[in-house]
Amino acid sequence: MSLNEGTYGLGPDNGRLLLRTSRSGLGRRAGHDLTIEATRWSGTATVAGTAGSSVEVTVEVDALEVREGTGGVLPLSESDRSEISKNLRKVLQADRHRAITFRSTAVEGSAEEFAVEGGLTLLGRTEPLTVRASVADGRVRGGATVRQTRWGIKPYSAFFGALKLADEVEVAFDLALG
Repeated sequence: MSLNEGTYGLGPDNGRLLLRTSRSGLGRRAGHDLTIEATRWSGTATVAGTAGSSVEVTVEVDALEVREGTGGVLPLSESDRSEISKNLRKVLQADRHRAITFRSTAVEGSAEEFAVEGGLTLLGRTEPLTVRASVADGRVRGGATVRQTRWGIKPYSAFFGALKLADEVEVAFDLALG
């Protein structure tokens, strides 16, 4: 199945945009692997064959919510969620950079499976990023791996560096278009 040509609005009403983090370091058992959801985001996808297609997405930094924490010695508490959200906004400098954006520059592949090349702007810095996606059962699913250090972000650490957030953050989406 492929998408019909046209312009599609993107956002929480027709899909989910998730960030997944993992832990590293000697104290990794104490922390949690997190699933964070973007609750306020918007975008546009224009489908016009692969060569004429484009995508633009904007995510509000203040709208990143901790949904799940797996692993760890203790379950993720509300206090943990609050502290993680506070640290996330600090790391992403939400007071200075209110949004994260992705703008495509090229789309390659087939109507069922494709790669979207573009620029991800994070902390005011734009770097190239490839997003892979596929279409099946009326849904578009895909994602990308964002290496934080590429955007000048030092991955969060605690306990004098014994517990660290891994540099790679997985971004995943699941959208119903049409």
